[in-house]
Amino acid sequence: MPFDLPYSVTPPPRARRLVACLCAEWCGTCRGYQAVLREIAGQWPTDAFVWLDVEDQAELIDELDIETFPTILVIDARELLFCGPVLPGPEPLKRLLRALDENGSQARLVDEEALLLAQRLRMRASLAE
Repeated sequence: MPFDLPYSVTPPPRARRLVACLCAEWCGTCRGYQAVLREIAGQWPTDAFVWLDVEDQAELIDELDIETFPTILVIDARELLFCGPVLPGPEPLKRLLRALDENGSQARLVDEEALLLAQRLRMRASLAE
């Protein structure tokens, strides 16, 4: 997997999904969420976890309007599975990942910019088919 993305932990060679946390370094809640992301990455070893600072990676994020931090975007090799805010702390993200494991996509009325970001991320990450 290419390492030009800011991975929270070393990703598996062919990740099943990419879980991207869209945050900002200036946000105290976001800074605290980095540890949460690393913790959860250890519990879902077949997924890749990436931290995207909306300012540092503004070119990659492009026009996607992030209204609430943290915002999570989850993709696999074929589709956008989820894009939206989650409450801080590990449990909301764990529930989301379990729901994706059990039920598949949780994406509803997805913003076109979220789909474009998912496409850009998919090109940078080697996801298993």
